[in-house]
Amino acid sequence: MSTRKTITRFATIGGICTAVALAATACGAGGPSTTGSAGTSTVNVLVEAGGHAELTGVAEQCKKDAGVDVNFVELPYDGMFNRLSSEFSSGNVSFDVAALDSVWLPSFKDALQPIDEIFTAEAKKDIFPSLVKEANVDGHFIGLPAWTNAEIILYRKDLFEDAKNKADFQAKYGYELAAPTTWKQYQDISEFFTRNGMYGTDVKGGVETEWLAHVLQAGSPMILDDNNNVVVDNAAHKEALDFYVSLTKSAPPGAAQVDWAAAQNLFNQGKTAMTRFWAHAYRQIPKDSPVAGKVGTAPMVAGSAGIGGVPGPWYLTVPKATKNTEAAKKFVQCAYDHNGLGIESSLGLASRISAFEKYQDKEGYESFGPLIETLNGKATATRPATEKWQQIVDTVLVPMLQKAVAGGDSATLLTEAKKQIEDLIK
Repeated sequence: MSTRKTITRFATIGGICTAVALAATACGAGGPSTTGSAGTSTVNVLVEAGGHAELTGVAEQCKKDAGVDVNFVELPYDGMFNRLSSEFSSGNVSFDVAALDSVWLPSFKDALQPIDEIFTAEAKKDIFPSLVKEANVDGHFIGLPAWTNAEIILYRKDLFEDAKNKADFQAKYGYELAAPTTWKQYQDISEFFTRNGMYGTDVKGGVETEWLAHVLQAGSPMILDDNNNVVVDNAAHKEALDFYVSLTKSAPPGAAQVDWAAAQNLFNQGKTAMTRFWAHAYRQIPKDSPVAGKVGTAPMVAGSAGIGGVPGPWYLTVPKATKNTEAAKKFVQCAYDHNGLGIESSLGLASRISAFEKYQDKEGYESFGPLIETLNGKATATRPATEKWQQIVDTVLVPMLQKAVAGGDSATLLTEAKKQIEDLIK
C-alpha cells in the first residue's frame, strides 16, 4: 500500500476540497475545465485527494514570490495512477505539475521533464540522501520530494520511567530500561511489558514496510538488488522475517490482520507499550487518549547494518507534455524554497533536513529528531525502482507475511516468494 494513501487516512484529511485563502487558488474533483496555455502564470497541480493541504502555504507564497497562481486538481489515490497513465500515454495532459507517489516514478519516468536545475549542490545537501538517489532516474532528477516520512519508535514514557518497572527490568535482563536501539532490546522490552492485559508491541501482518525496514537493518537491499535480481530468499531477509515473527509472542493475537490503522489504535488506546510507526502519528495522538502526554520517541532500531527505515516520499514532477513549463518549474522551485510550510499543515511533514531541524526542539515536535536520525540512517533506502512494485507487495509480500506470522516456515515462504516475484518481473 502507498505510504501516502496510508497516512492520508490517519490524518483524516479525506477528499474534501477546503477553502484556500488565496483567490486564485482552487481545488477540483476531476480536473480543470480549461488547461493552462503556453506561457500562462497559472499552473494546474494534480494531487491525491487531500494532498493540497501540504501545498497550500507554498501556493500562497508562490503567488507572492513568483506571480504564479495555483489550481489544485484532486483525485482519489485509487484513480490517480490510471488517470496519469492515460494522459501521459496520450501526450495531452490537463496538469502542469503532478505530485507522484515514489513507487510511480519508474512507471512514468519517460513522461517527465528533468528538473536538474533545482538540485543544486546546496539543495542536495539539504535533502535526505535516499531521496536524492531516488529522484535521479537515468542520470536526471525528475522529481522534487515535497514531503517524506519514516517509521520511528513510539513508546510509553510513563511505563519506561516507572521506578518499579526500571528495577524489575534491570534485575531480569541485566541492563537499564530505555528506548530500544537494537533488535534484542526491542524483543526484551516487548516481552517484559506483555502482562496484565497489555502487550509489549504490535506485529503488522497486513503491511510489508516494517519487515522491509528490518531487511535493510540486516544488511540487504529490499527484495531486488541493484541488478534487478530477486534476493528475497537471502539470509538477511530470513533473519529479518524471523525477528519480525518472534515478536508475535509479545503482540496482540491476530497479527495477520493487523495493519497501520489497527496498530495505531492499539497504541493510542494504551494496549501496547511500544510501536514502530510513522513519525507523523506522534502529533496525532488524541488529547483524550489514555496515553496523551505519556509518549516518548526514538529512532528506528538498528540491526547489524545500522539504523534503517523505508522513507515514504511524494515527488513534485513536471510532465514533458505541459505547455506551461516555465510556470510549472517556478512552482516546484517555490515548493523547495518554502518546504517548511508543510509542517504547519494538517499532516505536518516536509522533505528538507533544515525544515525538520527548525522544529525538532519545539514542544510537540519531539518526533522530528528521531525521524531525522532514521532518514539519515546508514541502512535507510527507498523501495526498489520497478514498475511491478505495488503488484509485488499486494500479491506476494503481504500474503507471505500473513502466512509467516500465522506460523508458516520462513525459509519455505521466502523461497516461494522468490519464484512468484521472478515470474512477475521477467
